[in-house]
Amino acid sequence: MTNAAPRKHEAVTNATPRASLTHIALRARDIEATIRFYDRYAGLHVVHDRTDDKTRVVWLAEVRQDPEFVIVVMGTPADGQQAVRPVDHLGFAVASRAEVDRIGALGKADGIVVIAPVEYGGVVGYICEVADPDGNVCEFSHGQPINPRHLPRP
Repeated sequence: MTNAAPRKHEAVTNATPRASLTHIALRARDIEATIRFYDRYAGLHVVHDRTDDKTRVVWLAEVRQDPEFVIVVMGTPADGQQAVRPVDHLGFAVASRAEVDRIGALGKADGIVVIAPVEYGGVVGYICEVADPDGNVCEFSHGQPINPRHLPRP
């Protein structure tokens, strides 16, 4: 048997992941109906509920305390108009602001930046967004708490 190098798409088992999937963000026309659906079919619980700029934002998780992954459900505007940019995305946490900057620079070089590195503070933290080959948005953040107990107080 030979010691073949891992294929390009195979993960190296002793490597530390650069990013951890923390959330998926979805739009909802009727947040209450969406909450009921995920409760009934998947047993998910509301662990955070707020309004940002007239948009209701709800986090759903499998566990009521200390979630490590959430579905972020964002209401669509009452007038039904599409946002300037899509809000649906996969959210990944990275270890540092420098890593957000590195991914932003890489995305810029590849021509796939959706949002260049920017500090939003509060719940959002320092982020950048890039698009995958199909146009799906991936957000990379540092300082974005997923556990509601670690959120800044208003």
